[in-house]
Amino acid sequence: MLRTTTALLLLGLALSACAPYTKRRAEAVYDPAESLTEVVAVLRRHIPDDTYRFAPGRDFTGRNVYRATLLRLENIERIHADELRSGYMDAVIDFSKARSLERLRGYDLAARLYREAARKDKELREEALTSAAICEAIHEAAGIGLELPDPTMPSVEPLPMDVDRVTGELDTRVAELVAILSSLDTSHREDSHYAAVVRQEIERADTTRARYFLALRPVIDDGSIRAVAEMQRLLSRHGASQNRRRHMLELADLYAAISREYVAAVPPEGLHFDPPKFQELVDAAAELYRSVAAQDGTPEKLEAARRLEAFLAFTLRVDRDRFAQP
Repeated sequence: MLRTTTALLLLGLALSACAPYTKRRAEAVYDPAESLTEVVAVLRRHIPDDTYRFAPGRDFTGRNVYRATLLRLENIERIHADELRSGYMDAVIDFSKARSLERLRGYDLAARLYREAARKDKELREEALTSAAICEAIHEAAGIGLELPDPTMPSVEPLPMDVDRVTGELDTRVAELVAILSSLDTSHREDSHYAAVVRQEIERADTTRARYFLALRPVIDDGSIRAVAEMQRLLSRHGASQNRRRHMLELADLYAAISREYVAAVPPEGLHFDPPKFQELVDAAAELYRSVAAQDGTPEKLEAARRLEAFLAFTLRVDRDRFAQP
């Protein structure tokens, strides 16, 4: 009896000891990082990532690693202000913040922090100054030409109607970015993480151009034809991008929108409805939707499948005697 009681007591103590440990492990993802070394080590692992071809890395909480690193560095500065008061880690923190900011398109802030790091630490000076110069060049290039407005702002300026000026300025932006890409050390260009950063900015400029024509489609000559051409241009120029499936969905949505507008303008019951023309639009949209829906492991797969289902439901409205359902 004594032996049994002792065994139960020991088991109870073991369980009580395990409970707080399990709880601590479960809550660990919400705790601040334990050390600056831990934060910097995670960031350093993801600095070489090709964020043009692949989505940004995730930390152990599932958040964007660059955004999470920036937040954790700021938390460390606040929580351990007394320990860091001497400034012995300021250069490392500034440099790491800059590395995060340049992946979040905060190029001007990144350049400023790189120069602060260069001033505070001679060992980081050369790399920090080089990175500062690149970030300043990217920031200047990215500011050229049109930037699509935030639609949630209280007042939104209308898009300019000068198509030639808009495309010319965006082409200038791309040319400046290509020059930056070419200026990277030739022997290390593909290894430099700045190659991915610059390519992302080039893709952003091309995306802005395509969406500009999408927005102006109803009000410019041959608007639909030009919008389709610009979306196809975007896809052909950035076939290796992580956003390729997103671009394919946008092009499929455009074909679907044009087909709906065609049915609204030329009712299928009338004599002027052209089934082959409508079939061509439907085939183009359906093929793109199916292509994206067939790519497993992507968020766009579900979107494409649902959009295809909705689009095919729309086509059922068309006279079946005059249009072969896909």
